[in-house]
Amino acid sequence: MYIELAVLALFVFFYSLVAGRVERAAASGPIVFVAAGFLMGPLGLAWFDGDVSNTELRVLADLTLALILFIDAANADLGVLKRQFRIPSRMLLFGLPCVIFLGTITAALLFDNLTLFEAAILGTMLAATDAALGKGVVTNKAVPTQIREGLNIESGLNDGLCVPILFVFIALALGSGTEGGSSMLALKLVFQELGIGLVVGLGLTAVGTWALRWCGDKGWVTEIWKQVTVVALAIACFSVAQSLHGSGYIAAFTGGLYFGFKAKEATHRLVLASEGTGETLALMTWMLFGAAVIGQSVQYFTWEMLVYALLSLTVIRMLPVFLSLTGTGESTESKLFLGWFGPRGLASIVFAIIVLNENVPGGEFIAMVVVLTVFFSLVAHGVSANPLAKILGQKEGKKEESA
Repeated sequence: MYIELAVLALFVFFYSLVAGRVERAAASGPIVFVAAGFLMGPLGLAWFDGDVSNTELRVLADLTLALILFIDAANADLGVLKRQFRIPSRMLLFGLPCVIFLGTITAALLFDNLTLFEAAILGTMLAATDAALGKGVVTNKAVPTQIREGLNIESGLNDGLCVPILFVFIALALGSGTEGGSSMLALKLVFQELGIGLVVGLGLTAVGTWALRWCGDKGWVTEIWKQVTVVALAIACFSVAQSLHGSGYIAAFTGGLYFGFKAKEATHRLVLASEGTGETLALMTWMLFGAAVIGQSVQYFTWEMLVYALLSLTVIRMLPVFLSLTGTGESTESKLFLGWFGPRGLASIVFAIIVLNENVPGGEFIAMVVVLTVFFSLVAHGVSANPLAKILGQKEGKKEESA
């Protein structure tokens, strides 16, 4: 155990020394850590045995995602979002359902071994995008502000919206739902997940920010412990909402939005230390993914899975998003950019673990498709983030100059 811990700690340390250089290159942190995990795993140097339980991986992925969602929401520019909310609203209200529908139909046609409800489970799992993998784009100043904020809000909310839909399809796949009552069940789960998530996220953060300010005025909070409050508040929002059968993702994101609204100019200073914690947890998760998941899944991949993974990252995601943005005034390049940068990652991995734990008949096959899609997304979106962001920024800049 200590050798594995030493290898992991040293790798994180040396990567941190060159992280700035890597982020400006074609590679990305997640790509580096997944590759390292694979090389150090059972199929490589065998420094890691890959013996990680579903529960351990889910807990790490959940906490990482909760912290990243909270921080990204806190850093969001609410002024820009208020003026440009049509982009994320259309992507969530029209684009997301269409992505799920198109992903379901494609899976049903391509995989004979899946029922319609199992295909719908797969389509839903891969409709959620990853705020962590999209960080390289939403923080890139070359990308127009409304595009960055639109992607940030969409990625922060769509995984929470997918949770109740996923559980409805799981219930139907297991035969516990009825045709007549499925729509009412869906509505009930959606309102329950969203309502509890919103109340917990906003309520806990409201109390937390008031307590932080009050104790700060009393001189009870030191600068060191002030940084801890953000991490604790983010995880509290997520875990309390989950324990009440709400969406922890919605709670973490809305809590972060409210925290940024209350903290105003002090937001960046307060969340800076937490960002480092979130990045470290994310990279550790990707290393485990490379060692324990990719290393054990390669032998199960098929050409049908490959085709679906590629379609999921392109047509299934990009076409609905492109159509949903019709009439917004965004250029063709911006629409394609918004459609392309819907990386799959931590949320899809958590969904796969949920499906496996629920013993869905085609669960193992579905999980393999998700793993392959996430792996391709990791590479494709990681490599293309900086070049495409630069190209879009230059084109949009020229249009503004000519106007």
